[in-house]
Amino acid sequence: MANPTVENIAKTNADALAKSSQAAETIMKGSSEALTESGNASRAAVQELTKAYQELATKNVKNLTAALQALSAVKNPAEFIELQQKLIKDGVEAAVSDSRHIAQLTTAVFTAAFAPVKKQIEAVQKTAQT
Repeated sequence: MANPTVENIAKTNADALAKSSQAAETIMKGSSEALTESGNASRAAVQELTKAYQELATKNVKNLTAALQALSAVKNPAEFIELQQKLIKDGVEAAVSDSRHIAQLTTAVFTAAFAPVKKQIEAVQKTAQT
């Protein structure tokens, strides 16, 4: 007759192994889904950033064209200097504003892109703690 203690230990080990296997499968499936979701979000983020940079480049070309037209229409050196100073001031303000906008957009889109992975990591950590 088999020893009940050995049978209990074997059953407990088999149950623990099955639970571990199920947990690993769940984690792997969740990780795979999170990476897919993150990849899709990253692709969308890059497209959004590309669009923002294209819009910025278009705006800058229009501003440059307008500035050159305005400079070519000046009548005297004093007017030229005044316009040049205004253009420099406006250019610096626009550069700061555009940089801030791009930085905020970059942060927002990549935070959103990596949210699924972060969520999965937190879920795995909670699973490991229990």
